[in-house]
Formats: sequence, structure tokens, C-alpha cells
Amino acid sequence: MVSRRELLAGLGGITLVGVAGGTLFATTRTPHAALAPWQAPGTLATDPRVKAIEWAVLAPNPHNRQPWLVELIGEDKALLRCDLERRLPATDPFDRQILIGLGAFSELLIMAAQADGWNVTVTPFPDGAPSEAGRLDGRPIAHFKFSPGTGGTQDTLFSAVPLRRSHKEPFDDRGVTPATVTQIGTLAGAPLGSTVEDGKVRQLKDLCMESWLIESSTPRTHQESVDLMRIGKSEINANPDGIDLGGAFLETLAMAGLLTRQTLADPNSQAFASGKDIYEGLIGSAQGFIWSVTPTNTRAEQFRAGREWLRINLAATSLGVAVQPLSQALQEYGEMTEPLRKVHALLGVEEPARIQMLARIGYGPQVPPSPRWPAKTRII
Repeated sequence: MVSRRELLAGLGGITLVGVAGGTLFATTRTPHAALAPWQAPGTLATDPRVKAIEWAVLAPNPHNRQPWLVELIGEDKALLRCDLERRLPATDPFDRQILIGLGAFSELLIMAAQADGWNVTVTPFPDGAPSEAGRLDGRPIAHFKFSPGTGGTQDTLFSAVPLRRSHKEPFDDRGVTPATVTQIGTLAGAPLGSTVEDGKVRQLKDLCMESWLIESSTPRTHQESVDLMRIGKSEINANPDGIDLGGAFLETLAMAGLLTRQTLADPNSQAFASGKDIYEGLIGSAQGFIWSVTPTNTRAEQFRAGREWLRINLAATSLGVAVQPLSQALQEYGEMTEPLRKVHALLGVEEPARIQMLARIGYGPQVPPSPRWPAKTRII
């Protein structure tokens, strides 16, 4: 994998000092406003539902779209809906991935409420579920009923929430042991497929890279990601969702006109080629893979898979294991038909069962959290 220094040289030999004043510039590039929801969640409100939502907005979700909208009803109820403007129609044409993100939000809301001394009864799809062959619609995803609990019984995984990340840096060469992966599943209390066996890991790396190349070379699917890129501190603070491209290094390239949506969308550009090299390095550093499978592919099981994926993420975090989802091979648009078939065959998953999530695992450096919209912007 090329280093950032090598990439910088390849893009014209620009230096931070020459472009923007070096260290001073670098120290001012953190998008503090976009990261504020990670600071002391659950302390900015008195309504227990809002306090739980302040935690729930930190849940993992596809392309960081944060597709949740919560309607507060009376004094003890809430409805979760999908923000239909935040779906991913090109890469997630049936909103399966979006629904998984909504499931993760729901599990974290329940965990946060429990830690605050409240029980939550959740009813998925209280007005009925959309067809798996269609898309999500205006009907609620889940109904929550809050009731007083016996007093602050915290889920053992809840303490890992502030540390959870979708790790977008290369892993080091420390191997993950089978025992550690087994422990992740045990702590999560969720079914978990996994491999750290060299041969299968190599096959999955190749398949993940093949799938990334299909997505990035298909104009409509690649453009969907490009349109959601937030380049630099100002854009990230203004729209703390999507794919954040921040930090002094990337802002330097942007200021020089070498990192723009136009160059990222152009498959012949240096920015596109360097992005490919970087992604290949990420995949290549995987020390193992984990995945989640449901018996069928109903909307209820997709929602449950999201709840379980949140717990799997937190279990890995609690053990110091880094996780990055690699979703391309699981997507349902036409060009991805063959990788979708391959990944199920490789992992021995036969219809009607469905792989819902796939991720690389390993050990790596500490990384910052992803930007978030404040909870108050997600309440209707």
C-alpha cells in the first residue's frame, strides 16, 4: 500500500508547509462540531427517550447516512422511521443495508435506556413490513415503549460504545486467534461466522477487491459514493453524514485542486488510482473475516441482523479487535450478481439463508469517530 507521503509525492510534490502553513494548519482541521455528539451522550436531555436517542445516533450504518427519524408519542412511546431521502438506491436497491443500520440504532437505543434505568419493549414493523423485493416506505420501522426498570442494569457491552469505530486504516500484522473470534460471538450473544485461516482469508480478500472494482467502475454506483463525500472540515461540519474525507493531508490535496469530486469520479485520474491503491491496502491487511447470516431474508430478519451486528461490533471493540464492514459483495444490483453468488458459495451459505454483513478484522491504530448529526436533528 502506498503511504500518504508517497501519495502526496505522486500528486505533485505538494507539502503541507508550502500550501497551508504546516503544523498550525494541521491542528485546526478537526471538525469539532460534527464530532460533538460523541461527547457526553445521554446528558443533554431529561426525557429518557431523548437521552437514549443521543446514544443511538452513534450506531454504525451504511455510508454513514444516519437514516433514522424518531417520532416521540405521548410521554413513553416512540416510533422509528426511515428517512427516505437517506437511502442508497444504486448500491442498496432494496434498502436491506439501510434497514440493518436502523436495527443497529434500535439495539443501541435499548441498551442506552436500560443503562439509564428504563425497560424498552420494541415491536418491529407495527404497521406491517414492506416486501423484500420492494423498498422501505413511510411505515414505521419499529415502535418503542418505555417503562421504568429495576434500576440501571447496564448491558456488559454498553461501555464499549464510545470506543466503537468502523476502522478505515490498514491493520498491522498481528494475527487474530480463533479463540478471540469465538469470544466475540460469545460476548455478543449473536450467531457469528468467521475465518482466520490463511487460504480462505486470501480468497475473501480477492473477492472483496473484485467487488470493490465492480462498484467503482460502474458509473452510477461509484457516483453515489462520490456524491456523498464530504471533503474537508467545512463540508464535514455542514453535513456530518456520508463519507468524510478530512484531515490536513486530504485538505491540502483539495486546496491544490487534486482532490475533488470530479477527480474522484474520473477513473483515469490520479486521485481515483490512488484511492484504488489505498483500498487494496485496506483489504490486503485483513487478518481475518467475520460475517452474519440469517435463516432467510425477511425484513424482520434484516432488522434483527442490524441489532446483532451492533452487538458484534461492541464485542469486538471490548476485546481490542478492529472491524471494517466490506459490503460490496453483498449488494443486490445487477452487476454484483456473480460476487454475491460467489461469497455465499465460498462461505457455504445456501438459500434461503442470507449473509447480511461481512467485515475484515485485525488490530490497528486508534482512529477518530465518524461525524454525526445531533440527536435533536433526528427527532420529528
